[in-house]
Amino acid sequence: MLSPISVGFLALSVLIALVGVFRRRSIKHIRGPPTKSRLLGHDYDLNRQDEVGDLEFSWLREYGPTWRVRGALGADGLMTADPKALQHIYQKAGANYMKKPSQNHASWIMTGPGIAWSQGEAHTRHRRIMSPAFSAARLKSFLPLFQRIGSKLVEKWKTQLMTTTGPVELMVDAWLSRATLDIIGEAAFDYDYGALDQADQSVLAKEYHGIFKDMDYRLPKTTLLFRATWDYLPWPLLKLFRYIPANPFTRMRNLNRLFAAYGKQILREKRPEFDAEKSTNSKDIMSILIKANESSDTKTRLDDEELLAEMFTLTLAGHETTATTLTFLLYELARNPEYQARLRQEIREAHSRVTERGASEFTIEDLDSIPSLLNAIKETLRMHPIASLLPRVAVQDDVIPLAHPITTTTGEVITEIPISKGQVIVTSFAAYQRLTQVWGEDADVWNPDRFTRIDVGKQTNVGVFANLMTFSAGPHSCIGWRFSVIEQQALTAELVSTFQFDLPPGTDAKNTEVIRAPSGTSMVPIVRGKPEVGTGLRLQIAFAP
Repeated sequence: MLSPISVGFLALSVLIALVGVFRRRSIKHIRGPPTKSRLLGHDYDLNRQDEVGDLEFSWLREYGPTWRVRGALGADGLMTADPKALQHIYQKAGANYMKKPSQNHASWIMTGPGIAWSQGEAHTRHRRIMSPAFSAARLKSFLPLFQRIGSKLVEKWKTQLMTTTGPVELMVDAWLSRATLDIIGEAAFDYDYGALDQADQSVLAKEYHGIFKDMDYRLPKTTLLFRATWDYLPWPLLKLFRYIPANPFTRMRNLNRLFAAYGKQILREKRPEFDAEKSTNSKDIMSILIKANESSDTKTRLDDEELLAEMFTLTLAGHETTATTLTFLLYELARNPEYQARLRQEIREAHSRVTERGASEFTIEDLDSIPSLLNAIKETLRMHPIASLLPRVAVQDDVIPLAHPITTTTGEVITEIPISKGQVIVTSFAAYQRLTQVWGEDADVWNPDRFTRIDVGKQTNVGVFANLMTFSAGPHSCIGWRFSVIEQQALTAELVSTFQFDLPPGTDAKNTEVIRAPSGTSMVPIVRGKPEVGTGLRLQIAFAP
């Protein structure tokens, strides 16, 4: 428990910060939805909405791509899905917009002092050191690994089908999570986690599965208010919250402790003094980072705590997010059987061309030549972004430009919004990726063919891939986005060419059992009406015709 002095200091810190909030330049002329609670603002509503985007999409239709929201503790925030505003915040003026302290502290609790937590010069150092590990040549070398693990997953599912005379129902998200965990283990650390082989017995896979839900899904009002105070508290005090003896902090500490045991063993075996020959020849991501640490320049080195944090970040972000996207991709193919059949045909035709030249496996160029495959991945990333929104804080006064003018409370039409230092801007990736002005009138429909007609060159340049914001943008964009896309191409080609995916009996495209549940800034698949069973998506699989 906090002492009375600590409680008083906490209250004083929040009070001083809130005085600063109310002295900022007002954005009250920006229209926005009313709030049910001045204390909780819209934070509680966003956390409790049935599916990601339900509220943002309705606000988008009513107010246009930019509107005002109320945060917890009464601060006004600006929420935007405007492409020009996003470009400004993440690219052109990226150094002027930082993560909220509460958001950054949550990253520290989950991963430690790694690239996901760092900001400013520290983030530049982390990214500079890690970038060579994600070069085009390096990523190309991982493709055989993706294909090998994909084939292993295929064999596991074949075994399930062999035990029955018809289709089987599988929780595909759990299987995909195991496969991507094994992939990141070998690609990042040259380490076999054995998640596919151990299946339900894999302790690490079980600890990781559903971690995003367990951290942020449907938080109580008291927890939301508690976390809102993090934006106003000093760092030394924030660090102590990691040790609160209650979930989700206990859940996260247990995972940190479990992974630290793996991480320290991997680090020890990666050191040149442990196995000099293996250290010299290893091509995995961690070996590259350890070699960088041989430099005498401190700006090109990471200490052991930072290395462990990078390992944790790579394992968490590198497998659960990709597995969730693949889960929704298979779900959409099950809902769209005609597109699934066309994709399977294109994959098989491409493989025939591979065998004709005397090869047995796809190259990256082969995978890129299958338009229905890449378009299906793009469309799934658009419709089901893992990160649905991200808040940013202006570190100095600025003017945010708008591609799409909005009407203020006084009826004035404006094309830019002046803001003050400290202003919170909530960038809605989910709403941006439903803008009809960008994606067409059918933006609410899963339609991969839209990418054959869209001229990205005529759009405002925003994201790093297909002009989507799913991987964020600018200097803080996902460093492993290419890794994830190639992995998805390889695994989808293996699975769709072998299996047919259908919705379970009793469900159809309009009556499914899965919802895209909000969990903090993330989205997770949850069985409708059964959040207690955790994340999950059940599909029926059979051998493809």
